[in-house]
Amino acid sequence: LDDNIEAINNDPNTPVIGNPNGSIVLVEYFDFACGYCHRVYPAIKNIIAKNPDVKVLGKTLAFVSSASDYAGRAALAANEQGKYTEMYSAIFESKDRLSEDSINAAAQKIGLDMEKFNADVNSEKVKNAMKGFSDLASKIQVNGVPTLILNGKIIQTIDENEIQRRIDEVKSK
Repeated sequence: LDDNIEAINNDPNTPVIGNPNGSIVLVEYFDFACGYCHRVYPAIKNIIAKNPDVKVLGKTLAFVSSASDYAGRAALAANEQGKYTEMYSAIFESKDRLSEDSINAAAQKIGLDMEKFNADVNSEKVKNAMKGFSDLASKIQVNGVPTLILNGKIIQTIDENEIQRRIDEVKSK
């Protein structure tokens, strides 16, 4: 991790959720089709609400379902319109089965320019960002999702209290 901390914490293709100027960095490797990622989502949302000094970086991986890659690219396409957090939330909060149709419906619901969205979903920039997340995950041996990295240390939990405890530890140093 130490050798790759710059790429983990400062990749310009990684969308920010929460305070972009937060002094504590929580990186979330996730897959929109992952059940455990859906279970940790409310915890991440609450962590952001309770900790204005935490910057959460979303690195989407695609290996759970055929819709995973499209969902990741869709969120990055939404980021091109400044609406990553809205899309991230819309996909995780959707009751519909994850599919291109449900993802496109989420994009429309949050008010994206659909012509730009469709172009960005298939753009080299977005595809390269997804590949970059995957390549870095392999390099640092992220073998499952969700994987959280707090200020350069991996945390394997979906428990909000444990995540908060670790953040509090960082704050007290």
